[in-house]
Amino acid sequence: MRRKIQIKFAYCLYLALCLACNSQQQLGDSSFVPNIETPTFEIGKGPVVKIDEAHHNFHTMDGRYLAFAEVLRHDGYRVEANTSEFNLDSLRACSILVISNALNERNIEDWSLPTPSAFTDEEIEVVRKWVEDGGALFLIADHMPFPGAAQKLAAAFGFEFSNGFAFDTLKQGRDIFRRSDGSLRAHKITDGKDPSGRVDSVASFTGQAFKANRDHQPVIVFDSNYVVYLPEIAWEFDEKTEILPIAGWMQAAATRYGEGRVFVSGEAAMFSSQVAGGGSSFGLTSPEAAQNLLFLRNIMCWLSGCFD
Repeated sequence: MRRKIQIKFAYCLYLALCLACNSQQQLGDSSFVPNIETPTFEIGKGPVVKIDEAHHNFHTMDGRYLAFAEVLRHDGYRVEANTSEFNLDSLRACSILVISNALNERNIEDWSLPTPSAFTDEEIEVVRKWVEDGGALFLIADHMPFPGAAQKLAAAFGFEFSNGFAFDTLKQGRDIFRRSDGSLRAHKITDGKDPSGRVDSVASFTGQAFKANRDHQPVIVFDSNYVVYLPEIAWEFDEKTEILPIAGWMQAAATRYGEGRVFVSGEAAMFSSQVAGGGSSFGLTSPEAAQNLLFLRNIMCWLSGCFD
């Protein structure tokens, strides 16, 4: 394992130089048009989805999650921005709440420890109660510092985030999770309504790893080749950086909570299309991510109850 970590460490240093420079240059891909021949709902008649923009979110519906919002619109959902602190009145106006890469004000420009919660205790209780009563939450928290900002909210539903970076110690490039090797698990989300909805592989673009209660349903699971780096500053790794093995930990999972549902993802770019520094694009348009669009549609379908 030590040799694997040393090899990957050199790669991490390369990534740190490339991605730290590009992280603030990531833009939503305005040219992205999802190919959806048969929408899940009649256009403009589906459930209301609110995408959170009230907590210094790195991803917003007109910004880095533009493609995410376009997928939902083309699939019939009514997409709105959430621009206020969470309260029961505003949440009752939607069926699905999407939170992607929220941040505490302290970490807007400073991606170092500490990473306080992006949400007040009162907001967390509001969201928990809303889900318990039948709401659906899609919680996305990428690599550090985003897991730290969302970990108190995640814990309310039985998830334990790692505030770091999950890396494969054996290979470089995109992380591909496959049904054939067990890293992508069978679930209604991956099985779909019929054979045309079956997902056999999903690509992700560097995220975190998390653990969950036994009754939660794993969807993406790390094997023994993966570790998580826990730096004090995002994308800055050295010989003192804590490294943990994460075999059996997850990057995506689903659970029922009371009358509601929760889907958690430890990676965000897999659900969007973004353009980074130099004009390179990644996310839904990546060749390795051919089934990510279907994966996203299936997640939303499960959250909305249309698989039932």
